[in-house]
Order: sequence, then structure tokens, then C-alpha cells
Amino acid sequence: MQANKTVEINGRFYDAITGLPLKSAEKTTEKPISPAAVKKRVAEVASASIHAQPQRSKTLLRRIAKKPNSVVGHRPQPGRHMDFARSAKITKFATHPVAPAKPVTAALGSAHKPHPLVLRAAAKVAKPVITVAAALTPKQIKDIAIAKVLSGSVPKPAKVKRTFVFSRRLAIISAIFAVLIVGAYLTYVNMSALSVGFAASQAGIKATYPKYEPDGFSLSQPVTFSDGEVTLNFNSNSGSGSYKITQTRSSWDSSAVLNNVVKKAAGDNYVTTQEQGLTIYSYNTSATWVNGGIQYTIASSAPLSGDQIRHIATSL
Repeated sequence: MQANKTVEINGRFYDAITGLPLKSAEKTTEKPISPAAVKKRVAEVASASIHAQPQRSKTLLRRIAKKPNSVVGHRPQPGRHMDFARSAKITKFATHPVAPAKPVTAALGSAHKPHPLVLRAAAKVAKPVITVAAALTPKQIKDIAIAKVLSGSVPKPAKVKRTFVFSRRLAIISAIFAVLIVGAYLTYVNMSALSVGFAASQAGIKATYPKYEPDGFSLSQPVTFSDGEVTLNFNSNSGSGSYKITQTRSSWDSSAVLNNVVKKAAGDNYVTTQEQGLTIYSYNTSATWVNGGIQYTIASSAPLSGDQIRHIATSL
């Protein structure tokens, strides 16, 4: 029994293997086709599909085509139809509001506004300012001013208070001047100590300036010095009497000073005083002692008391 090789679709018959429509409008039974013929037919169909020309695009160009107007209709209620003519006498239904048309300036942008200076200039040109003084004569203006002054209606100008502002340069100059004054004062006060220190550095010993100075006496400048010796001369401010302090490098002790200096100058006429670890020998109007490798000698032509000599010795 031969197999059915046709297919009927919508009243038209097609080949079941190749899918091509048949010329005959009736369903027929054909002889079986050989496999070689089937392969040949399939190759022809494939070749035709490969070499077929592509169809032209049917995509809608949105840049050119206009957007369709969407008309939204009212949904009819179930069981009712809207296909009827509405009478104009019916006022139950409100009319749909119509949106006002936008002005052209809104679409094109805000209108150009002139600059405020241009508006002021135009206003001055359009309406010139006319003052009252322009219509008066010089004599009338003078009379009006004199009348205001005589009546006291003219206010007196306020006094401007002058404030002195320190500039940075002035502040720097003032600070430098103050430093110089303070430095000069300290130098003047310590001039004696500075002079003794300079002389001690030149003599090569540790000479010092006494912290105690009897009233009415002051150091006479300059301070004299030699190798290993510094001499300080103090004169009376009233001009009567003076004394000097000599500081000499020495390796003697108190016994050597007594035997070599004191007894040779005064014999047994001397007074020994112990003060703050110092042995002070006083004789005639002089005194001597040793301390720290330095021999101190006070030779006075002024009437110095024993207490004053002790204060001088302990302050060196």
C-alpha cells in the first residue's frame, strides 16, 4: 500500500516531503519519490533560500512618523451602549476643560530684559531733572543761604575725632627704642662690675667687684690692672678721703700673710677678725686676708670703721 504523500491545508494540497504546493486541487496519491530526487529537491530549496534577496526593512521610523493621537473613550457600562445621539439640552454632564494655550514666549524662553543701567539712562533722557536752583538767579540763591545761616537752620558740621593709630613700623621703632633705653640703664648700673670683669680677664685672675660699698664713695674709672693684679680705686663724693682694693694672685695662707705682710708693716699692732671663714688682719688704716688663691688688701686714707672693712671683705 502506497503511503499518502500529500497534506491538505485550507483546501489546498502540499507535498508532505518538500512542502511545495501541488498543481492539482484534489488529493492524489503519487508514486514514492526516490531518495536521490528528494536530496536534489532539498538542495534546490536550500540554494534558493540562500541566494534569495533580503526583504526591505519595514521598521517604523520614529523621527519621521507622527505620534498617533490616543483617543481615550469612556468605557460603556455593562448592558449599555454609547451609540446614541446626546441632546444639547442635557446639562447634567459637564464639559471637558480645555487647557489654555501656552504663550509663545514660554516655548521660546524668557524675554530679554535690559540692564538696570540702561533703564536709568533711558529714564534720565526721557524725563530730565529740573531743580529749583536752576530756576533761581545767583542773587536769590545767595539771599536764601544768608537767611538760613541767620535763622540757624543750617546744621553745624560734626567734629571728627582724630584717633591716633599705631602703625606696625611705629610699634617696631618704639620697641627698639625701649630696649635701647633699658640696655643703657642696665649698662650704666653694672658699669663698675663690667669694668672689673674686663680687667680681671686681662690680668688673668678671678677679680670681683664688692657688693657692699660705703656711702659717699664711688668707683673711679678706669679700673687699673697688671699681670696677676687688679686695683679698684674708690673716691669720696665730697672730695675728702679715698680707699683702694688690691686683688693679687697668691699661694700664701693666713699664717704666711701674717708673717710676711702684717708683722712687717705693723709688728704686733694688728687686730685679727674671724668673719664667715675668713681671717682678716687689720692694722693702722689697712686690712688684708687671703681667699681662694687671691690676696685682698684694703689701703684707706679715709676713716673706715672696722664694720665697714668686714662688710667689704665678706662681699668680695
